[in-house]
Amino acid sequence: MKQILVFFLLLLSAAAYSQNLDIRILRQINEHRNVNLDGTFKTISGSVSPISIGAPILIFGTGLIEKNQELKQKGLMIGASFLATTVFATTLKHAINRARPFETYPDIQKLSAGGSSSFPSGHTSDAFSTATSLSLAFPKWYVIAPSYVYASAVGYSRMHLGVHYPSDVLAGAIVGAGSAFLCYKAQTWLNHRNRKNHK
Repeated sequence: MKQILVFFLLLLSAAAYSQNLDIRILRQINEHRNVNLDGTFKTISGSVSPISIGAPILIFGTGLIEKNQELKQKGLMIGASFLATTVFATTLKHAINRARPFETYPDIQKLSAGGSSSFPSGHTSDAFSTATSLSLAFPKWYVIAPSYVYASAVGYSRMHLGVHYPSDVLAGAIVGAGSAFLCYKAQTWLNHRNRKNHK
């Protein structure tokens, strides 16, 4: 019984320390930000949905026009990754129901929309899903590097704008990249199975 009590006390103190670290990092980013970059980071945050939806449509459409089956499959995989990420992130948001940082800490300045729950960051998960699926579909440095620089800028923008904790952003990156990787693996497996069935 004594060991269980010690375990729960350690667990509570670790959670409190994590929350303190979370808000300390966020305060450094949000309160000491370069206000001249507010507009830039609002634009970066606002670009996530158009890019995440537009990329698979553009790639699939190009595949249709060029009658390129491989390009169409890549477009479908990127689109499926985005949908899977959105569903998973939204489910987590409702299950965990973490308050936004500006709701708990009035000194955090909210500079962007942030209506639903905080954990994980949906913008970050979508950006990392798109970056990861593009990188897997087109494994060239000139696709990979800009994709992840952009996704990282999206994550940073959510803290700069005061609507997410660092842990929200980290979880969003993991959810997005993980969902994209799983969708890529699922499509690879299905393609392999279909080729075997058609032999």
